[in-house]
Order: sequence, then C-alpha cells, then structure tokens
Amino acid sequence: MKAIQFSRFGKPTEVAECVDVEEPAPPGAGEVLISVEASPINPSDLLTLSGEYGRLPQLPATPGNEGVGRVLSVGSGVTHLKQGDRVLLPLGARTWRERLTADATRTVKLPETGDPLQLSMIAVNPPTALLMLKLAPLKPGDWVIQNAANSAVGQYLITFARQQGLKTINLVRREMLVAPLKAMGADVVLVDGEDLQKRVRVATGGGQVGLGIDAVGGAATQRLASAVSPGGTVVNYGMLSGEVCHMAPADLIFRGITLTGFWLTTWFTRTPADEVRRTMQTVVDQVAGGALHAKVEATYPLTQITDAVRHAGQPGREGKVLLVPTER
Repeated sequence: MKAIQFSRFGKPTEVAECVDVEEPAPPGAGEVLISVEASPINPSDLLTLSGEYGRLPQLPATPGNEGVGRVLSVGSGVTHLKQGDRVLLPLGARTWRERLTADATRTVKLPETGDPLQLSMIAVNPPTALLMLKLAPLKPGDWVIQNAANSAVGQYLITFARQQGLKTINLVRREMLVAPLKAMGADVVLVDGEDLQKRVRVATGGGQVGLGIDAVGGAATQRLASAVSPGGTVVNYGMLSGEVCHMAPADLIFRGITLTGFWLTTWFTRTPADEVRRTMQTVVDQVAGGALHAKVEATYPLTQITDAVRHAGQPGREGKVLLVPTER
C-alpha cells in the first residue's frame, strides 16, 4: 500500500515521500477500514511538513488532516456504517494514504449526492469560515472584510455571509481575480494595497465594517485594522506572509479594535459534542447540496507528491490542490 511519509521537517518538496507501507490491520471492534478517495493539501499540512505548525507529530509521520473515502469493511459493534458507504474521514486521521483504519464513532456517513472532491474538503475550511463570522456582533447589512479572498476559506465565507445577510469586501492580490469572485457573489472585490481604508469607505458608502478576516499577517493585518470600523474585530487565522501581525497602538487604544486569533483545532477541543455535530451537519448538507463550493485547481496521485506539494505552495493559485489515492 502506498502512503506519504516524512522523517524530518523541512521544505515540503524535499521531505514528503511516497513509500510502500504495510496494509492496515483488519478493523477491530468499533473500527472501520476505509479506502481514501480524496484528501486536500491545506496550508496547515505544508506548515506541518516544514515544522512550523502549532501541533507537530512524532516522526516518521503521514500527513493529512481530512478527506473522504469508502468503507471497505466494518468491525464488530459498528451498526451505523456498512461496506460501500461514503464517509468523512476523522479529523487528523493521517489521510495521505490509500487505506486506513479509523474509529467508527469519529467517522461520519455522507450522502451519496455531491462531488467527492468537494466533500473531501468539509472538515477544515468550511467550518473555519462559518465560525469566524460568529466572532463579532454582526447584524444583516453589516460588512465583513477579508484578505486572501480567493482562498477556499474566502470563497466559503462569501457564501455563508450572503446567507446571513452580510456584505463582503474581498481583498485579492491580482486584478484578474476580481471578476471570478464577483461572479460567485462577492459584493466588493479590491486589490489589496495602499490607501485601502479610503477605498473601502468609498465602496461601502461609509457602512459599518464590523469584522476583518486575516489570513496573511504582517502589514496586511494593519490594513484590515484601518478599514474596520471603530469597535470592530480583526481575526487572524493564517500566516501566508510568514510575518508577525502588525497593528498600530492607535487602532487598539483610540479606535477600540480587537485583534484575536482562530484555530479550528482549539474550537473542536473546547466545544460540546452536540454543537460540533450541528455545525458539521450544516456544512455537510450545504456541500452535498451544492450550495457550498470551492474551486479545485488540480488533483494528483500519491506518486506525484513532490509536484502536488509544490503546486499547493505556489502563490497565486486559484483553487485547491488535492491528492486522489484511489481512482474515482
């Protein structure tokens, strides 16, 4: 069986390898054996490979935090799953491999409707977008501003915001990304850069911008803080620039802007199980029904892992890169 492994931290293209490993053991009591259909390459995966993520595995390790698959067999005591079911893999299940054995209680049955590539991206980016919209007291008609708006999280956030009656200001790095985001429902799309505060004020007619969503860090955080209305919140959830978040004391002190962070892992750890299930069911229903969609730029087999992680790490991508261990 093929799997991706890394034995040291470093440049993803240099440390991630496709290797032959032993087949997983047959499922024991309360377990299921799953064939992995698709697993996305997220920024957190690349940061794990480079040794920069907030939680790192013992080495050697197989990466991959989410994905979708088919049940091959079930162990004793498993009644809610059967052979052939499409399932959402447990979060953190080391999914970059052909097959895996998982805890059945953490394995969610998925509807047969829906694109498996889209379903494979359910566990991380959609709940991140949905939950960050709850980190400020917003009301219908308010504005939310986000950078890296063409990312998967950014695209999901546009959809969730529209459903809640919120308007979005979406920042991108290149003019060519403006039209595609507007076509999917973005209210305002601007190229990030200088004089952002003035351009936002003009675009919104001076409307209330209660929340800023920052995936970049560095000077981009300060630009968001300047564009957010007094008393607003800036949420950082990424470090695409590799720089610490910059924010002027004047925004913190005189304008009352709050800077906070969001990490989905912490939310899963601290949130009651019933609330987690409700949130994830919301995401599953919308992805399976086609209401939520993120652009997929490329898929790769495990044997092309070097090309896959190189592609996933390229700036200016317009969609997600996924691994497809099992041919569809």
